[in-house]
Amino acid sequence: MRTEKPQFKPCALGEIAIRCAVMAEMVRFYEDIVGLERSGGEPDSTLTFFRIDEGFGGHTATLALFDAETSARPREEHSGPLAGPGSSLHHIAPSLPFSEQDTVMRWYDSLNQPCTVEDFGWVGWPRIFTHDPEGNTVTMVAYDASLLDA
Repeated sequence: MRTEKPQFKPCALGEIAIRCAVMAEMVRFYEDIVGLERSGGEPDSTLTFFRIDEGFGGHTATLALFDAETSARPREEHSGPLAGPGSSLHHIAPSLPFSEQDTVMRWYDSLNQPCTVEDFGWVGWPRIFTHDPEGNTVTMVAYDASLLDA
């Protein structure tokens, strides 16, 4: 067991993502019952986002609903990281300052923890993807205005 501690500290939860069997019912529940503001996607979409809060460092706190059929494709057919087999969890995404993303990657490297980096220019979110011991995706997210698509 390592005694060294990471040199970064997640500051907030950036995103909660849930794999849904019946998207339209889930979207209606979170929009109409819970009262969250939909920020992307329609009730019959394969992906719908809800704004929870201003969040941390420019990354809006978000609830994301993913269609179970679409998000459960085998890795070779999927364009992004997957959650663990049979899990209802799609991924968790703590937020931290963009300036600490390199520190996260160095930390993962020191642990031989595999990770990938992907930038989502439409929102200016660089993400570092890794997996927990059960295969669930854990994504360290930040905001960097310089990454926004023109």
